[in-house]
Amino acid sequence: MDEQQLQQTASQLRRPHGEDGIKIAEFMNKGNRTINLNTISVLNPEPHDNILEIGMGNGFFVPEIVSKHPGIHYTGCDFSELMVEESEKLNSEWTAKGQAKFVLSDIASLPFDNNSFTKIFTINTIYFWDDVSIVLNGIKRILKSEGKFIVGLRPKHQAEKYPFIKYGFKLFSKEDIATLFEENGLTVSQIIEQREPDFDMNGEIMTMEHLIVVGQKN
Repeated sequence: MDEQQLQQTASQLRRPHGEDGIKIAEFMNKGNRTINLNTISVLNPEPHDNILEIGMGNGFFVPEIVSKHPGIHYTGCDFSELMVEESEKLNSEWTAKGQAKFVLSDIASLPFDNNSFTKIFTINTIYFWDDVSIVLNGIKRILKSEGKFIVGLRPKHQAEKYPFIKYGFKLFSKEDIATLFEENGLTVSQIIEQREPDFDMNGEIMTMEHLIVVGQKN
């Protein structure tokens, strides 16, 4: 890719839009399958959980959560209108059952009541948060007492290998995430580092791994 294409890719990863946004969402589903499934496994959806996902893409992995029990309620929020629309289309069965809904929202001003969710999670979005402390305090506000917040991401030492990463991405190590959690009132209860199968990214074989950090509201 040339520099313009790299910038366009970075922009789409941040906020998918237009026809290319639909394509990038499908690409993310493929490239991020392992991190999504592993994060959902750590999330461990249980009966009567009220779960929020921040940045759900096109909602491809939502059935992996809500199908586990009819008492699970899921909300996905994203600041991409396209992703909200695509998620609603893809999950019409679950929205009709009242188990899933999708909300257009900016991460810095989450439109939910205090103490609303038992579990909140996000995958590959933290790179784009303008002020991590503001976001974490907003998450803590809407998380129930002893509720869990889980973040899945590509660790800094891996993500910095991606050629588009220089366009608007903030990178974090496991130590960075743990410090941010502790500084903002979330107790780190688990850190998982996992190697993934190699991934073909436009003809280049990429070594893949991910990081999952679990925090609990104090």
